Formats: sequence, C-alpha cells, structure tokens
Amino acid sequence: MLWEKKLAQWSAGVRARANLPARLTLWDGQSFDFGNFSGPAVTLHVKSPAALSLMLQPTLDNLGEAYVKSKIDIEGKLSDVIDIAYGLARTSIDKPGGALQNMARYFTHTKSSDKKSIQYHYDVSNAFYQLWLDPNMVYSCAYFENGDEDLATAQLKKIDHILTKIQLKPGQTLLDIGCGWGALVIRAAQKFGARCVGVTLSQNQFDLANERVKAAGLEDRIEIRLQDYRDVTGQFDRITSVGMFEHVGRKNLPDYFKRVQQLLADDGVVMNHGITSSDPEGGGVSYGGGDFIDRYVFPNGELPHISLALQAMQQGGLEAFDVENLRRHYAQTLRCWSDAYEANAAKARELVDEEKFRIWRVYLAGCAYAFENDDVAIYQIVGRKAGRAAKTLPWSRRYIYDNTSALSAGS
Repeated sequence: MLWEKKLAQWSAGVRARANLPARLTLWDGQSFDFGNFSGPAVTLHVKSPAALSLMLQPTLDNLGEAYVKSKIDIEGKLSDVIDIAYGLARTSIDKPGGALQNMARYFTHTKSSDKKSIQYHYDVSNAFYQLWLDPNMVYSCAYFENGDEDLATAQLKKIDHILTKIQLKPGQTLLDIGCGWGALVIRAAQKFGARCVGVTLSQNQFDLANERVKAAGLEDRIEIRLQDYRDVTGQFDRITSVGMFEHVGRKNLPDYFKRVQQLLADDGVVMNHGITSSDPEGGGVSYGGGDFIDRYVFPNGELPHISLALQAMQQGGLEAFDVENLRRHYAQTLRCWSDAYEANAAKARELVDEEKFRIWRVYLAGCAYAFENDDVAIYQIVGRKAGRAAKTLPWSRRYIYDNTSALSAGS
C-alpha cells in the first residue's frame, strides 16, 4: 500500500538522520524502528490510519495533536518521550530557525478576548491545579537559590526575591497584575507590611484568593479584584506583574508598559516577570510547539524576545535597571510540576477528561525541555519611571541577596 511505502521511507530517513531509540507500531501489528537499538526507549502505538498524516509530518504540533486526540498512545518515560518528539520534529524541519519558527504570530487582544483566553487556561478547576502546584498555588517560575530546595520553599523564595528587588516597605501600596490565587499579595501584606490590590481575570482565582485573604485575616490590607489591568485607576508605590505579559501581545507591549507607568508613583518601582522567546525574530517555541500551545493551552499567547520587552518598556516610559534570566529555575520548576502531575495522574483523570489530561501532561514536560534547551527563557525586569536622576539608583544588587535569604529563613 502507498502509506506503507511512505512509512518505510520516512522511518529509514529518521534512522539515517537522527537514529532515535524509538519504535512505531501500527494497529495491524507492523512496526518501524527509528534507530538501531536492542530495545526501544519509547514506543508510539498508532491506533488507526487517521493518525498517519500527522505522523508523516512530525512537527510538535502534529505529534501533540495525535497524542491529545488519542490517535496514538505512547510507552516510555515521559522525559524520553519528549526527547523523541523533539528528535522527530527536527527531522521534519531542516533548520531550527527556519520559516516555521520565525513566523511571527499576532492576535487581536481585546478585553473580552483576553478574559476568555485567561479563563480557558486558569478556570480548569482549583482542585486540578492543587494536584501539582505547591501548597500556596504559585503558578510561575520558582527561585531555587541553592538548587536543592523543594518546590514550596523555592516558590516562597521567589516571592521574597521579587518583593526585595522592588524594595517593598511597610505601608507602601502594591498592585499585583495577574495575582493568581493571591500568594504574592498575601506575602507582601504579612511579611512586608504592604497594602495590596491584586487583579485577575479568572473567576476561580478570584474566588479562592478572596477565601485565602479572609482566612489570613488580611481583608483590611488586601483587595482582590476581578478586573482587567487596563481598568485599574490610581497610583501605586510598587507594581508587580508575574506571568501575565505573555497574554498582552507583542504589538500591545508599549501600551501595556505605558499603562503600568501611569499607575506607578513617580518614585515607584515595577517588576515584570515573564516568559520570552529565544528567537530574536519573536518566533516563539520552535518546531511547531508554539502552534500546539496556542491551540490547546494558552490561546492568543505571544512571546517577545527580551530585546523587544526592554524596548517596549522604554517606549512606555519606563527605565529598566535590573534584568535577571531565570531560565534554569523554570526548567527545574517545570520538572517539579511534571513529576507531581505524573504522581497524581489518577486523580487528575478524575477531574478532567482524557484530552485535557493529555494536553497538560505533554505541555508541562515539553516546557521543561524547552527551558532546559534555550528554546524559551524567562526574565525578571525591574524598572522605574524614565528620566529620574542616576543618584536614585542602587549602587549594586547586594541588597537583593542580603535581604532575601534572611526573609526566607525567618518565614
């Protein structure tokens, strides 16, 4: 048959180019090896001819679709599965920096579309996220100060790291854009004595964050709002945005930072913590991974290169004065999340359908690979209003590290 000939030619090409320890088996018992091995590390079971068109063009998007739609099943360690997926994808695209990767994708971002996208991702269920996040439900890159911390400790250190970077002081006002389930504002009020406003577009996050604020007895110091950041008014001494600007859109970044600048007090400090593309052309996750994420995980998400983020900050009237790459930290964070997800797979399947379960399984493990291998990065950028005197800047970064460890140790 024609497809048998195509499969044989394709598998021979993969063996010659990549020599992967993987085997493809068909619904009728036929098998094709992608390398020379005594036993495959990964076996892909094709369940019907409907999957063949996807397998013969093995971008990460096509492979991901075949898996999440249950057109294929996979045997093997999840880390090996992701390695094989990237290996197959490389054979389908001649150059990692080719047209598929570098095609900049732009989406229309309105308040309505942004809210819909956020709710699609975050309103799966709080119970689902609790299975694999730390107890404080911090859904962003942790900070492994020494590299041997458990996830809960590293997440607390991340929050302290941020709040120390912005030199938060008792009595100051803090706006947290995209506040999640409230961990940062609760910490800011409890340990730093700040008065906080947290905004989110997720109903589930809003509800649980308010419950947590009430349980902590901080209702007089923290206000959680179900609100778009563009609708916030007033001025704040400090502003944080953690894992939110990925949803803004590259074309909208100058306006986003301009709005932050308008909300910031004249002597205020802002910190933006967000994922960036390692492609200077802003192509996002390579080998079709960005297409999969947009369709199944983060609708309308766009990753700028760090250079574009810094340019947009300046265009928005903000001066960046501290930039830190946390890529190694996010690779470790995602490994922790993926391991916890695998350990709680049975419970996760009780909370979501099979497609959603598979989406999150490959997403978490795939992102760990992407951060480990410099496909994407993440930066914390500390800034302030542009045009201020140089003498108002700190001489060094010592204040960050001297104070962060002490705060975390005393928590």
